[in-house]
Amino acid sequence: MTLVGQPAPDFTLPASTGEQITLSSYRDQQHVVLVFYPLDFSPVCSMQLPEYSGRQDDFADAGAVVLGVNRDSVHAHKAWAAEYGIEVPLLADMKLDVAREYGVAIDDRGISGRAVFLIDRSGVVRYEHVEETTGAYTVRPEAVLAKLREL
Repeated sequence: MTLVGQPAPDFTLPASTGEQITLSSYRDQQHVVLVFYPLDFSPVCSMQLPEYSGRQDDFADAGAVVLGVNRDSVHAHKAWAAEYGIEVPLLADMKLDVAREYGVAIDDRGISGRAVFLIDRSGVVRYEHVEETTGAYTVRPEAVLAKLREL
């Protein structure tokens, strides 16, 4: 099942930045890159999220904000962000409700899969990539930036 071409499921989640972030609040203002990842402090995620965070100026230049999402708590997000220099908001989807809406929850493991969704300013999913395994990380920031430039 793909969400491409569909309105992105809306949500409000607590963020590492100390605020509640609502997806629809970006509508008509910015594109959103949603990066679902399994766990804070895990090897692949500790490479992926710092890479996306390090390119946030490029994403901003392309009119987009990057949001990381997983089931860890805001407290874990804050500690991990501080240790790895991650500056993008990390959202706490502790019950995996948002991951389920996006079709990326791995309920038997209590985590979300690794996936990237590009949502345009009108709130429609324009690109999605779900990795085959949680250990795979094939969609780098450059690829998502290229998709953004096509919008």
